[in-house]
Amino acid sequence: MFNELIDKLKNGTYITLETTPSHSPQFSPIVDKIEALELHKFVDGFSTTDNPLAKLKYNALFAAKMLQDRFDKPVIATMSMRDRNRIALQSDLLGANEFDIRAILALTGDPANISDQPHAKGVFEADSSLLLDIISCFNSGIDYAGKPLAIKPKNIHPFAVVNSYAKNPKTLQKKMQKKIKHGACGIITQPVYDLENAKQLLELKESANKECCSESKGAELILGVFPITKLRTAQFLSAHVPGINVPDNWLEALRIANEKGAEEEYKVGFELSKKLFDDLKALHPKIHLMTANQFQIAKDILI
Repeated sequence: MFNELIDKLKNGTYITLETTPSHSPQFSPIVDKIEALELHKFVDGFSTTDNPLAKLKYNALFAAKMLQDRFDKPVIATMSMRDRNRIALQSDLLGANEFDIRAILALTGDPANISDQPHAKGVFEADSSLLLDIISCFNSGIDYAGKPLAIKPKNIHPFAVVNSYAKNPKTLQKKMQKKIKHGACGIITQPVYDLENAKQLLELKESANKECCSESKGAELILGVFPITKLRTAQFLSAHVPGINVPDNWLEALRIANEKGAEEEYKVGFELSKKLFDDLKALHPKIHLMTANQFQIAKDILI
């Protein structure tokens, strides 16, 4: 399952769909929606998020297990440094390994002070590089303290993230190099909204791989796509989310459409997003689709 996913990442067309567990003790309703729309037939795998924005959600590892069991497709489970020290990280990885949860997206995590849980404190023992290093140790049969594990874990595939935009592009290359040096096999970008931006990211990834290692051992870039169907979403991403650049022509087109009504606004936003997805797929068919669980939009984009 995972070998096939990595082969697609390196050599073929690779599309994963993000899922966000809810503030609930049940993840099955989300799985049921995916099945009802037959979305599993259009993607190579899924991902599960880990308490994004420090808001309490259902556990990403359990969610990944449920998706894998239902669809027999690999799932990249997110693990955040915000909520775990190195003991908890390793314990979670050991438990997940037996249940074949073996693709991990290593994140530093959003700050705890924006949480919906009063007085929550972030652990942040280190940034996501620590988790990548722990995975490297596990893949060598030892824990992070260097002690041999009783049984060598099944191979774990580490993923990382990077911003899609910076005023100084070289900062993005340096961040990519850091993730690659710590073992990431795939680097998922924040949402991309411009074809030239995507081309630049691919060039930066090539340079980062050359700086770190041979091309055969480098990381693949996975372009993040988040469809925008509302002006206020575009404005929020543009003004308040660092590392994302929404082009002026998108903002203007959505502004004009917004004045004509919600139906026109949705139509224009979807058309821009669908064209972007198709153009990115033609350029570099390795995409991570994020729709905030709006799975009908995901299907409309994918078909």
